[in-house]
Amino acid sequence: MAGVSSDVYILAFGVLAASLYLFRGSLFPAQSKPAAPLASRDAAGGGDPRNFVEKMKAGKKRIVIFYGSQTGTAEEYAIRLAKEAKSRFGLASLVCDPEEYDFDNLDQIPEDSCAIFVVATYGEGEPTDNSVQLLQNLSDDSFAFSNGDHKLEGLKYVVFGLGNRTYEHYNAMARKVDACLEAAGGKRIGERGEGDDDKSMEEDYLEWKEGMWKAFAEDMGVEEGVGSETPDFAVTELSSHAPEKVYLGELSARALTKVRGIHDAKNPFAAPITKAYELFSAGGDRNCVHVELNIEGSGITYQHGDHLGVWPSNPEVEVDRLLWVLGLGEKERREQVIGIESLDPALAKVPFPVPTTYETVLRHYIDISAVAGRQILGVLAKYAPTPEAEARLRQLTQDKEEFHEVVALGCLKLGEVLQLAAGNDLRAVPNGENTTAWKIPFDIVVSSIPRLQPRYYSISSSPKMYPGVVHITAVVLKYESESTKLPKKWVYGVGTNFLLNLKYAVNNETANVPLVTEAGSSEPASIAFPTYAIEGPRGSYLQDTIYKIPVHVRRSTFRLPTNPKSPVIMVGPGTGVAPFRGFVQERVALAKRTIDKNGPEGLAEWGRMTLFYGCRKATEDYLYRDEWPEYQAVLGDKLSLQVAFSRDGARKPDGSKIYVQDLIWDDRARIADEILVKKGYVYICGDAKNMSKAVEEVLARILGEAKGGSAEVEGAQEVKLLKERSRLLLDVWS
Repeated sequence: MAGVSSDVYILAFGVLAASLYLFRGSLFPAQSKPAAPLASRDAAGGGDPRNFVEKMKAGKKRIVIFYGSQTGTAEEYAIRLAKEAKSRFGLASLVCDPEEYDFDNLDQIPEDSCAIFVVATYGEGEPTDNSVQLLQNLSDDSFAFSNGDHKLEGLKYVVFGLGNRTYEHYNAMARKVDACLEAAGGKRIGERGEGDDDKSMEEDYLEWKEGMWKAFAEDMGVEEGVGSETPDFAVTELSSHAPEKVYLGELSARALTKVRGIHDAKNPFAAPITKAYELFSAGGDRNCVHVELNIEGSGITYQHGDHLGVWPSNPEVEVDRLLWVLGLGEKERREQVIGIESLDPALAKVPFPVPTTYETVLRHYIDISAVAGRQILGVLAKYAPTPEAEARLRQLTQDKEEFHEVVALGCLKLGEVLQLAAGNDLRAVPNGENTTAWKIPFDIVVSSIPRLQPRYYSISSSPKMYPGVVHITAVVLKYESESTKLPKKWVYGVGTNFLLNLKYAVNNETANVPLVTEAGSSEPASIAFPTYAIEGPRGSYLQDTIYKIPVHVRRSTFRLPTNPKSPVIMVGPGTGVAPFRGFVQERVALAKRTIDKNGPEGLAEWGRMTLFYGCRKATEDYLYRDEWPEYQAVLGDKLSLQVAFSRDGARKPDGSKIYVQDLIWDDRARIADEILVKKGYVYICGDAKNMSKAVEEVLARILGEAKGGSAEVEGAQEVKLLKERSRLLLDVWS
């Protein structure tokens, strides 16, 4: 019986194997290229939604524009280029987030069409999150386009980059994309554009685009002047609506309907403030706020070194100002419910949830607090209430120097520029009597002003020490305008003053500032200390006495080495110390566990953490001064804190101030040993324009001398290697 049974099993197995082979095509589809699931197919035409060439042909669009954007600015410029192509040449564009498309058919763009790449450089010369795949495909010679090769012969393309000259890798992404396209056989139209956010991205763009459009017309065989100005959106005032379905500042549908879900940049979490306090000494002219937020139950997690995105609103005085300028200041007008529909969703999506109200749009959804751009003034000039106002606006539009002196140095927001052109008093609290109304269609406001974006802050805590809580540290931005043609005024940063308002509210404090500067005062002219609608839409950010802030976490590569034996050198003057407070807390939490398990000798082989910190005065702005001894009590000699006081304390022999880079140089022997011999890690956080460069220069000098060479050759090579091996990491801003 055993033999018969075995034969049956063998026969059955043979039949099964033959069947699998014969029907392998239907049972196991070829895996060389994954088939798109049915749900991802275009419902309208059955096409592949990741095929941008199909969409171009279906929509009769001769231009495809890809944007690599981290904060929304590159997307804004991509849309501006699409609008100009339409108004100048009558050409329609497909504006694409590269994350949503495949690039193997980039070689299939028709000969009479072109591709435009608007790409920002993020961090240390890195692509933005949504353009990582794009850069990989373009730079990988083994990546084959549909022609079976890495060739883009004859592809016409345009490149505009967004960068900041204070960073070492200035506009690296734009340069990489340009080089890759050219190497593959592409033909660039005009010069590569490079915008510098350290000076004026807007002016760089305006200067570049004129030459580019001239070359574009020639290469594409089109004539300027055949296009037309058409609106992007249709704004409708709604007379019948359900109040509970109207967005009054909610940032997502889930927030409006109070449905639980994943919290991220598209659906921020309203985090309760558990603590908020001032870090600078009382009575000073500056503020630095420490805020602690409860994220328990939100599903949000973070690691030391990550960033927290905080979603502010615009200050009330600017909301009121622009409402009155637009003739929408009366209660029934500002609260009018509106619907907004995109007239070409492929070109411009409605940038915020609708239906909403005029007031809500200006308070929560668009950035009316930014300095007005020169181009938008030209668009609005024809809606001026008087010939004099139109002439003044056109002068600011056409005269680059006048614009710079009045608007840029005067730090004028759009509402202020329109008031200035109409002859209104900018120092008065705006109302219907002192503010001239302009008949500007609201769709132009929506399409011309970018979305209000979150402000990012380095997280200053460790989840190992503070589980379920996240801390941020922020110096409050306040400075004087510099225009010589206007009275000086205080300029307030949106995000940090939003946080300061919340700090006052949490502690039931009153802001000790004058509401209106008296005429003849030596103080800069100021309408008011900015206040915000911190209670949130429908009061949802205030529960009993607990205030909340909408936040989300942005991941970072700014991380401690996993092995605690590696030495760590941290350089963070001012609020650059924020992530290093989290770093130290991370090590303290690990050290406590290690000591509990192995005793103090468990830390014997750990590498030293050295923090180089700088501030003005020990009694004024020494951040977390009382905490560092507590951490040193746990870590012992494994934590070294070196502090430079620029306005008191020791000076150099020549009388000049001592900064963090000077402390690093004084400790050069140990620094060189920890980097070159013990394979330590270096972290720099803070000002990119001066401090970061100075620190890198002194590191190059130290390492160059240690290698028996110079800072310019051997030192620069060592610094470069540290960056390539992720042993020198920067978290800097300008």
